[in-house]
Amino acid sequence: MALVGAVCAAALATLSAVPAQAHQRPQWDVKDTGVFDVRFRGLAAVSRHTAWVAGTKGTVLRTTDGGGTWRDVSPPGAGELEFRDIEAFDTRRAVALSIGEGEASRVYRTDDGGATWTESFRNTDARAFYDCLTFFDRRHGLAMSDPVDGRFRILSTSDGGRSWKVLPAAGMPAAQPGEAGFAASGQCLVSAGSRDVWLATGGAARARVLHSADRGLTWTAAGAPIPAGDPARGVFGLAFRDRAHGLAVGGDYRPEQSSPRAAARTADTGRTWRPADRPPPAYRSGVAWLPHSRTAALAVGPTGTDLTTDGGHTWRTVDTGSYDTVDCTPDPGCWAAGEQGRVARLER
Repeated sequence: MALVGAVCAAALATLSAVPAQAHQRPQWDVKDTGVFDVRFRGLAAVSRHTAWVAGTKGTVLRTTDGGGTWRDVSPPGAGELEFRDIEAFDTRRAVALSIGEGEASRVYRTDDGGATWTESFRNTDARAFYDCLTFFDRRHGLAMSDPVDGRFRILSTSDGGRSWKVLPAAGMPAAQPGEAGFAASGQCLVSAGSRDVWLATGGAARARVLHSADRGLTWTAAGAPIPAGDPARGVFGLAFRDRAHGLAVGGDYRPEQSSPRAAARTADTGRTWRPADRPPPAYRSGVAWLPHSRTAALAVGPTGTDLTTDGGHTWRTVDTGSYDTVDCTPDPGCWAAGEQGRVARLER
């Protein structure tokens, strides 16, 4: 996002300061979603007023009044599914992804605010496991699966998620042994602009970020300096404020394991990644640039929220609440979601 002078919202201005006092920390305003047994790893922030969340037990909720009230708009018959990603275009149109082996991986689309849903894709390949999806615009989008026949599989849509096709695998680099994506925050596949897309990986000897500049037809891979070498370690979330500048977060999701190098940054479209000089203190699964800032971003995870005001060089913990994913909008607004039906908005 372009710099538009000083950050105009008081909450974001507070975030951009460098306070030493606890009372100066930014505050998430936790919203009452009315559910306590659902974990929301899918989040689509449309504005300060409208957001969609998707999670376990086939649950999809939507608010249009800033989190004051929530409507259960879950697809009928989806109670056994695990929704891990959702992308929304406005208050009425959204696309949701459920994850899992074989037919558990599905895509649903709504055009009427969740009153009705259409299943637009059901995976019939037992070897595939879809993790994340992203959209370049209202028509063009991609979804990614863990490797099939040694390469990550990419689905493509050109009609807003109403239909999907598998892209040829010839332009995808070979996967490392054990390499996969993490369906932890809906941010293992992200896009910026009309053609650039990045894919985050872990589980192998080396964590990587793959980049495509042609909407998923051809890819290049770059190593990321985030803990790897174990199925529980790697890059879990990505965020790009433009096609050059990106952030990566991750680590080891097991609570008993430390994650001393949980963040990295790039300034060259993901060709090279540099570790944070002072990373978050623990595993982080979600990350988002703050609106109208070239240097400020939030990272979230089960043990807290961290803030950078220098483009990912250094991070400091500003909240200890548990969140899995975070998303911000230009108007400006930031939302976070996670376990026990937890959804919050950053207040002005």
